[in-house]
Amino acid sequence: MNSHLTQVLLQASAEADKGGGSLLKFITGGGVIGYIIVLLSIVAVAFVVIHFVQIRRVALLPPEKVKGVREMVERGDLEGALEYSTLPANDCYYLRVIGAGLKRFLRSPFGAFEIKNAMEEAGAEETAKLYRTMDVIATIGAVAPLLGLLGTVQGMIGAFDTVATGAANNASYYEELASNIAIALITTFQGLVVAIPCVSIYGYLRNRVDALAGECAGNAEEIVTLVEKSSRKGSR
Repeated sequence: MNSHLTQVLLQASAEADKGGGSLLKFITGGGVIGYIIVLLSIVAVAFVVIHFVQIRRVALLPPEKVKGVREMVERGDLEGALEYSTLPANDCYYLRVIGAGLKRFLRSPFGAFEIKNAMEEAGAEETAKLYRTMDVIATIGAVAPLLGLLGTVQGMIGAFDTVATGAANNASYYEELASNIAIALITTFQGLVVAIPCVSIYGYLRNRVDALAGECAGNAEEIVTLVEKSSRKGSR
């Protein structure tokens, strides 16, 4: 029995040497489940790149647009500020929040009392949209290790089936056994390699969104104060 186990380990080692320990071995050695994990990794990379581009201060809170709408509000040009905020060319997270508050203030008879709530609701909605798109990364991070575990179970089932047939009845006994064990280990490896970065990056991106949302809320508070001052001046 010990000699058989030794032969199995030697066969597995030979298979690893045969693949040269190359990256290709870890991509193609996991079978169908392995290819699914690789596909998920490609999707995850795409979403990570997209979110690293989108979730930046210059994209969500462009300094020139923050300054532009603030100057209009300071001058009391609320209609101009609203128009500026709703222009498609100026579309961004910050102006969508500010635009919602200004629209409520100017269009509703109770706007003066609702502007802050309108901005808070818009901010929560815009933040939720960012979270929803990031959920793809989190989902891949959760599913990848489960697929790896599925591949492990598949490989072990194949290994036990090979053992059940017996070396006497199967000329390629050791080769099949080593192959099934390799599938079990490679899919586990693939799942973890995909899941660990996804979970880490997802946490980082959420913190980044929270920080920028907090900064947006602070700027929105200043706009509310300026709008209230402007309305008091206009009522005199």
